[in-house]
Amino acid sequence: MATTDAGTASGSTLFYRHGLLVRLSHWVNVLCMTVLLFSGLQIFNAHPALYWGQYGADDDPSFISMEAEQEGDALKGVTRVGGLSFDTTGVLGVSNVDGEAAVRGFPNWLTLPSYQDLASGRRWHFFFAWLLVINGFIYLAYGFVSRHFRRDLLPAVEELKPSHLGHEIVSHARLRFPKGAEARHYNTLQKLAYVAVIFVLLPLMIGTGLTMSPGFNAVAPWLLDLFGGRQSARTLHFLTAFSLVAFVAVHVAMVLVSGVFNNLRSMITGYYDIGQGGKS
Repeated sequence: MATTDAGTASGSTLFYRHGLLVRLSHWVNVLCMTVLLFSGLQIFNAHPALYWGQYGADDDPSFISMEAEQEGDALKGVTRVGGLSFDTTGVLGVSNVDGEAAVRGFPNWLTLPSYQDLASGRRWHFFFAWLLVINGFIYLAYGFVSRHFRRDLLPAVEELKPSHLGHEIVSHARLRFPKGAEARHYNTLQKLAYVAVIFVLLPLMIGTGLTMSPGFNAVAPWLLDLFGGRQSARTLHFLTAFSLVAFVAVHVAMVLVSGVFNNLRSMITGYYDIGQGGKS
């Protein structure tokens, strides 16, 4: 993270927080993750059920499924999670397409393309998956060479103490965010979240995605053993995707409550206003 002050006009201090490559990588990730989510739901709709192990078909027991049941003259959407069943008509299992009830795992406004087209969904998904992988390798190379990970993301020992973490959690719950010199660096919760995404969730997403490819199974058959089979990999892929969605939801919420303009400016120009007293 650079340490160049850009000015103190109007009682504010602009701090150069994000380098060019970090900003470019961030926005490429936004594009890739958006397309991957919606095209991934299109692929999921081809068989909206998740299994564990080597096999998964209509007659095999699933632990998550989105189904349609006939109830009189109407269709009812049912989502099952383990032994629990939920009526999800209109969103999951059964949703409206052109004014009529249609059997779909996820509704058309959540899939790319909106109409049922597995081949197109796979093309969108695979193109942006490789773009995400290439972008990730460039970011990793930059992070290690520039010491970005060690300098900005690796928490210090004292930051991992329960008292420090508890203080940060309470401050976030009260919407009290660092100002001044403290805002020059990521807080511990940010560091832990970013490390989990960069070094756990994204590699897990890529690894499970490759495990579902019959072509890649010939190159690295050990992936099937590592993840317990193609169906287990598909389930982990789905759960990891929604873990990333949860991260993004919290991330966007924090951006909204801590200052939309300031955060967007820092991710476009690199400069973040750390308020008065920000000079060290």
